[in-house]
Amino acid sequence: MMSNLFSIFDPSTNIFNLSINWISTFIGLMFIPYSFWFLPNRFFMMWNIISLKLHNEFKTLMGNNSFNGSTFIFISLFFFVLFNNFLGLFPYIFTSTSHLNLSLTLSLTLWLSFMIYGWINNTQHMFIHLIPQGTPSILMPFMVMIETISNIIRPGTLAVRLTANMIAGHLLLTLLGNSGMNMPSYLLIILIFTQILLLILEFAVAIIQSYVITILSTLYSSETN
Repeated sequence: MMSNLFSIFDPSTNIFNLSINWISTFIGLMFIPYSFWFLPNRFFMMWNIISLKLHNEFKTLMGNNSFNGSTFIFISLFFFVLFNNFLGLFPYIFTSTSHLNLSLTLSLTLWLSFMIYGWINNTQHMFIHLIPQGTPSILMPFMVMIETISNIIRPGTLAVRLTANMIAGHLLLTLLGNSGMNMPSYLLIILIFTQILLLILEFAVAIIQSYVITILSTLYSSETN
């Protein structure tokens, strides 16, 4: 039962023993150039408003030490994760963000980039960050160990948070959908209404998780400056 339940997340379309389901990860990129080749429309205006809001917020979080254009890295990350979260809610579309292959690759790449940049350009600041201000001398070795461990597990927590939240909602929708075949008609109406509410909740989760992983990545980046 459990293997059949989790099989909804398996890449099942293969050509020459290569899974083509991961191509759906880049479907969202096809919609981005469309708005720039035509006259401004509602989609184009909404895109600009969201991008501007995110740019101002990320710039505030990163402070004055951020280089020009650095916020657009995180805006791109937000839209990339958001598109993939949304696509996974449609039938017969592979949910790439429910796999650690994608989420861990994103988080580990960003974390390594921040660490390499911080230790090369701001070595003294990185050492100072390992010991919080006001720490007693006797506790300094322990605080260095704790801060080092908490820093190392950051990419794992980012990846697991995104993957777990996407899996949980899909599993719940699948369980309710499978149980509907054996229900009487009067309970089936309640089930359909419940699934609609859950689907709306999943749309909200898709937006929130995209925002959370982007905000945390921005905060991790600000600590290296």
